[in-house]
Amino acid sequence: MNEAQKISCPECEPRTDGLDRRTFIAVGMMAVGGAAGFKTPGLFADEPAPAPARQAKPAEAMIQELYGTLTNDQKTNVVLPWNDPRRHGMFNAAFGRTITASYTPAQRELVERILRSISSGDDGYSKLTRNGTFDGSGSFGNCGAYIFGDPTNGQQYAWVFCGHHITVRCDGNSQPDAAFGGPMYYGHSPDGYSQRNCFFYQTRAVLSVFDALNERQRTQAIVIGSPGEQAESIRFRAAGQAHPGIAASELTADQRRLVETVMREVLSPYRREDADEVMQIVRRNGGMERIHLAFYRDRGGDEDTRWHFWRLEGPGFVWNYRVLPHVHTFVNIAAV
Repeated sequence: MNEAQKISCPECEPRTDGLDRRTFIAVGMMAVGGAAGFKTPGLFADEPAPAPARQAKPAEAMIQELYGTLTNDQKTNVVLPWNDPRRHGMFNAAFGRTITASYTPAQRELVERILRSISSGDDGYSKLTRNGTFDGSGSFGNCGAYIFGDPTNGQQYAWVFCGHHITVRCDGNSQPDAAFGGPMYYGHSPDGYSQRNCFFYQTRAVLSVFDALNERQRTQAIVIGSPGEQAESIRFRAAGQAHPGIAASELTADQRRLVETVMREVLSPYRREDADEVMQIVRRNGGMERIHLAFYRDRGGDEDTRWHFWRLEGPGFVWNYRVLPHVHTFVNIAAV
């Protein structure tokens, strides 16, 4: 039995399939960003953009360092070709050998430092690791960390870290116009309305927007049914096709500030340079004014069950957050 079979979500099988390049381009390249010091001014067109992030990229340097320490035998297990379709996958477990089985103790420490370096600091790392539990993975060592391509001499590469309810990337901008170079996934096993869930603060921020809407706006924002999950849920709509929910451009100034809070909160676990890249892409795609917020209620649901999904969506942007029965979030962002 492989690790992908051992580490499974209680109500879903591990997602270990990849996307071919054609499908990946159709889905788009997602990025989650945000970090300590990320500021909300500049999210809308009439506000100044934030100052550029620092240029140093320690994660990329450490990935090169890690690659340089690998033996030929190790490379057979953890280094894959750049064009391997798993580079674009969203995984719910290690899809190959685990970190414990693949790396020396010193290398494991370096892998952990890479994961820390793409987070916003201690709090961001705590969110990514679900307070150090790695959720159903049980431990850092049961996750997987793989390198696609060759991170030396300016070549294309991507570092992919995956475990139960997590797939994150770092690719040194090898995939143009896409932070992290591929779709991202995060989640946590407790009920999304529970304060025990590491991402409850994101649910709370989104519900504050709904509570501020008037009846007409709520009618626009509510969608009956489900947006789906995984790859099918984060495909970009064709140009001119309507997005579900209410557009930020139709909100009052106070309501827009609440949307800014949502953006800040969902980006907060990740490093500053990735947050900046996300917002640069949003601006290129038409700005925050074109982002829609939708609340999905299952057919037959009522106010007591609240929302099973909420979703931020616009041109080249999908943030698909499942609240019930526990949190699954799939994200996809790219210049279009």
